[in-house]
Amino acid sequence: MMETREPGAAPPVKLGVIADDFTGGTDIAGFLVRGGLSTVQFGIIPPPGFNAGAEAVVISLKTRSCPADEAAAQSLAALRALKGMGCRRFFFKYCSTFDSTAQGNIGPVTDALLAELGLGFTVVCPALPLNGRTVYLGYLFVGGALLSESGMRDHPVTPMRDANLMRLMAAQSQGRAANLPLPVVEQGPSAIQAKLEKLRAAGARYAVLDAVADEHLHLLGQAVADWPLVTGGSGLGWGVAAHLARREAGRTRSAATAGAPPDGGRTVVLSGSCSVMTNAQAAAYSAEAPSWKMDSRRCLHDPVEYAAEIAAWVSAQKNS
Repeated sequence: MMETREPGAAPPVKLGVIADDFTGGTDIAGFLVRGGLSTVQFGIIPPPGFNAGAEAVVISLKTRSCPADEAAAQSLAALRALKGMGCRRFFFKYCSTFDSTAQGNIGPVTDALLAELGLGFTVVCPALPLNGRTVYLGYLFVGGALLSESGMRDHPVTPMRDANLMRLMAAQSQGRAANLPLPVVEQGPSAIQAKLEKLRAAGARYAVLDAVADEHLHLLGQAVADWPLVTGGSGLGWGVAAHLARREAGRTRSAATAGAPPDGGRTVVLSGSCSVMTNAQAAAYSAEAPSWKMDSRRCLHDPVEYAAEIAAWVSAQKNS
């Protein structure tokens, strides 16, 4: 599937991403840029036909833990907005720790997107080896431990008590999940595609993809780059983006500079998660740079004055 355009025309939207939260949407947007696609991110669903002027568009929703029917409805609205931009490839992005419950929302959203697109099969791959998330024999590991033995075991909203992605997916969806094992992945895109077809023909609705290294994500990304619907974490999005960018004829800029922000200026880092990993990252950052712990009660009950206080504090910090 090769897109062409007139000189000076806006780039076609090669990949549309529907993310289940803003943090994850920001994460995959960065990986798409790293893969070589110019990318824009929306915190709202843009109007139909909106000209994004980028090769990839990320729509970040807040559907990770809302009722499953609401998550599906919002995701479908995002899908239709991306279609209105001319997009033909879609990526449903969820967390690399597969945050969900037996009721959803990963399964119900995936099923809604499959139905809307008239499809009966897709892949599942939350692996992100760079952050210690790997999948082997369909089991999700976090930093070398099974998901069910990690800090996610006692998450207050989505406690993850099982590391088997096939069981997790089957419990919350409308079909059977099967594993595409690592030895097949290491044989390359052709072998991956052949195995996926066999799994589909055997009645599987979802193929859980093994990946324990970045190279696996790139092999998988090449194998599924032209699929109408792919689901997974930022790592697989990186693999898909890298393949789409690499094969485009006549590129005039490198993957390293595609969509990169300008040099210079000041940066504010916002963190809203209370996970074990995020707390550790926030502590490490605070030891090296100025930080402000926000008061959620004042955000709700005194937003104007509190915002002014925070803005004044940020402005007073020296560049570092």
